[in-house]
Amino acid sequence: MPRLHHEQIFRGKEVMQKIASASLHICGAGALGSNLAVHLSRMGFKQITIIDRDRVEERNLGTQIYALDDVGAQKATLVRNVIYREVGEDTVAISEELNDRTVAKFLKNARLVVDTFDNTASRQLIYDYCKQKNIACLHAGVNEGFGEIRWNEHYSVPSDTGIDVCDYPLSRSLVLLVVTIAAEALVQFVVDGQKPNYSVTVGDLRINHEVDLS
Repeated sequence: MPRLHHEQIFRGKEVMQKIASASLHICGAGALGSNLAVHLSRMGFKQITIIDRDRVEERNLGTQIYALDDVGAQKATLVRNVIYREVGEDTVAISEELNDRTVAKFLKNARLVVDTFDNTASRQLIYDYCKQKNIACLHAGVNEGFGEIRWNEHYSVPSDTGIDVCDYPLSRSLVLLVVTIAAEALVQFVVDGQKPNYSVTVGDLRINHEVDLS
């Protein structure tokens, strides 16, 4: 059986071809980024670049794809290894910091960017760069019981709370909900250029499609 048997049945040959040819850069390999990269690869995305300088800590294990044996290793490299092991696809791993000196280098040829970083400075950098270069950019974020998936045109960079991002409340269920919705939003964009924006709460498990009234 083909590795993508059920996706092929569900989406059809034409959609799967568009997904396979789409190139995207995922910025961040934490709770959202690591799960999203693996999820997308199992949906048929083949051209993925993952950018993250961080190494795995034990407190990451509850919400991210990593295992105890991975503690201390570079996240981007581990995501690449997982994807290759699970679906046999090569992923580009950049285990360096994305900052104002490297953003032009790392996103130079980007056509579709996904921001899953967990800090204000990095999100602002990606927002500004993609707006300036007219690059399609989807932001996915979580905060306690609330998650959002928004395209650059409708995104507001959150304020810095001053709290260590590794210590805020975070639900694994919410992470996986946001990952699933973000993946479908990316498929819609790749297939027909739509840019849907969503919000989701884990408290009532209700997903709200935000209609653009502008």
